Amino acid sequence: MSSQQNKTEKQKERNEENTEIREMGTLELESGRSRGGIQLLTIVGEIEGHDTVSGNTKATKYEHLLPRLAQAEDDEETRGILILLNTLGGDVEAGLAIAEMIASLSKPTVSLVLGGSHSIGGPLAVSADYSFIVPTGTMIVHPVRSTGMFIGVIQSYRNMEKTQDRIARFIASHSRITQERLLELMLDSTQLVKDVGTMLEGEEAVREGLIDEVGGISQAFAKLHELMEERKK
Repeated sequence: MSSQQNKTEKQKERNEENTEIREMGTLELESGRSRGGIQLLTIVGEIEGHDTVSGNTKATKYEHLLPRLAQAEDDEETRGILILLNTLGGDVEAGLAIAEMIASLSKPTVSLVLGGSHSIGGPLAVSADYSFIVPTGTMIVHPVRSTGMFIGVIQSYRNMEKTQDRIARFIASHSRITQERLLELMLDSTQLVKDVGTMLEGEEAVREGLIDEVGGISQAFAKLHELMEERKK
């Protein structure tokens, strides 16, 4: 292959990668550069569910991530998955669906909270086999809120309670925090102005057992390679 053809092929690959990042928020890292096939996923902005968010709002679409996760699980060349998070939360059912999908993967997974992973971002951050948060990263835990029309009867309140329990149970079962302590943080009325809940910064999130370790991208890659090597053995 000539030098010009080489350049053309590389440019084509870069264009395809850029399109994948822009449209899907994902990227498959090449084996030669990453000591094994790693699928990179980003969960940013608002978690979009059954309703489309505003065109001016950055969003992660669950109908994009679920097929990508299924593909990664079935792909023999994918040996690990790195998940980068910076989300304010969003649709509860969509967020839990993605979190359950990540938690059920047989491939090693590592998550890294950059900026924040708030609300339904909590289950997403802890769904990986191992979780990191940068020192300035934040996590906000709060009770389930209602959007749209809310029928003010006891059945509606019980449904919201059940949803909140589902979230708390998932987080507690995939991290070191207890469900009781998580609910205490969710219902704290002293931290957030005009709201109930708790904001935890990097070290605090680790101390509470919500996240495994404070670290950045190099630590996240190192841990993922370690888990991949363990799985290979």
